[in-house]
Amino acid sequence: MNAIELKIAAGLERAFAENGFAEPSVEDLRDAAGVSLRTLYKYAPSRDVMVRTALEHRHRRYIAHVFDDLPGDADAAVSAILDRVAGWMRREATHGCLFHAAVAAAPHDPTLRALLQSHKAEVARRAAAVTGQAGRDVDMTLIIEGLTQSWPLYGDAAVVSARRLSLALRQCA
Repeated sequence: MNAIELKIAAGLERAFAENGFAEPSVEDLRDAAGVSLRTLYKYAPSRDVMVRTALEHRHRRYIAHVFDDLPGDADAAVSAILDRVAGWMRREATHGCLFHAAVAAAPHDPTLRALLQSHKAEVARRAAAVTGQAGRDVDMTLIIEGLTQSWPLYGDAAVVSARRLSLALRQCA
């Protein structure tokens, strides 16, 4: 991704995260991307492509935030993952998951459903692998998704609960 594509993707992600998928006009998205309308359309020729671009950028940032430089110890890795997810929710996703919001805004769009599924599957697979729970992807999905979906309601109490659940999972393995 070149510098202009990165600038556009970051701006689109920010605009959709702050304003949802229905509200921002193309002019709002252009302003958020910090480029001309012509340049925006050159790299993202439709609103659908703009949404996908934003979600793909979000995915890369989330994966790096949660999984880069984790401790080698499985227990410490679980703790770090949950702390990082909570930090992400606190700073980046106070209204909930952007992928779920995109699918909610366009429930019949198979491309958005595929992006949601791919994102969640990669998060679960990586979390299970680095925490010594390989093959327990569904369990890790429930814990991490439970945290992200509960965050807007319970905040740090959701992290405490996710820690308890991850400990119970490791103990029964």
